[in-house]
Amino acid sequence: RDLTRAQNAAEQLGIPKAFGSYEELIAEREIEAIYNPLPNHLHVPWSIKAAEAGKHVLCEKPIGCNVAETEELLRVRERTGVKFGDAFMVKTHPQWLRVRDLARNGTIGELKSIVTIFSYFNRDPDNVRHKVAWGGGGLLDIGSYPITLSRWLFNGEPRRVTGALELDPDFGTDRLASGVMEFSSGHSVFTCGTQTNYFQRVELLGTTGRLAVEIPFNAPNDRPTQITVADGMAIYGGKVLVEEIPTCDQYTIQGDAFSRAIRENTDVAVPLEDALGNMKVIDAIFRSAKSGKWERPA
Repeated sequence: RDLTRAQNAAEQLGIPKAFGSYEELIAEREIEAIYNPLPNHLHVPWSIKAAEAGKHVLCEKPIGCNVAETEELLRVRERTGVKFGDAFMVKTHPQWLRVRDLARNGTIGELKSIVTIFSYFNRDPDNVRHKVAWGGGGLLDIGSYPITLSRWLFNGEPRRVTGALELDPDFGTDRLASGVMEFSSGHSVFTCGTQTNYFQRVELLGTTGRLAVEIPFNAPNDRPTQITVADGMAIYGGKVLVEEIPTCDQYTIQGDAFSRAIRENTDVAVPLEDALGNMKVIDAIFRSAKSGKWERPA
């Protein structure tokens, strides 16, 4: 949107071309794919424009602001034939691939419960996360993480969900969101906040052990991360194993994975079908917060 800033960034990053508008960028024939990190309300319209220009699209989460928008992207994908990826970088980070293996291979027995906290503090009135019309609020911003990971780890969709929201009196966005998801084999509980102490943690509880992820979402790119596996008997001298995951950049891994899917014509890491499943849960939690009842994702 600002050619000078774009040129400066291109020079710093060694990019051969810079553009003064999104229209110019998606019209460039040499560009094969775009990453859409715009505010939530612009995810769908600009992803559609890029797809119709023949570009593959890796779109930041949430892929849309509701189920209807996500279904529209599915129709566009079928019409244009381009690849669409939902940019959940955690799903290609080695620590989460390892967590999934541990959760499924019996290390902690049968997975029964997932508990997640994800929060930060921000009251900047100009921040996009505080604008209702722009798809702001904590549930869409960071609540989408525990939802997608729970669906992934339980390898299925929740049968029903319930949720509670606390709205900011000035912004109208949800500043505190909590949810319970009931799966066929267990439960997932989460709280996310945009005006609470900065914190993030995921704990998995199985029938014979538990697993904790130290920095589950904003994994640093300058030091290793850790997974803790315990048999639940630490106070009695039980076993606690800390597994270190080597340093990596989850965004580089995500971008490389999407590029390979294009080059090799293989499936993207997180397809639109999965994004649609996530949006169905998010919409159901919004409905539950209004109705005060359990709701079924649909």
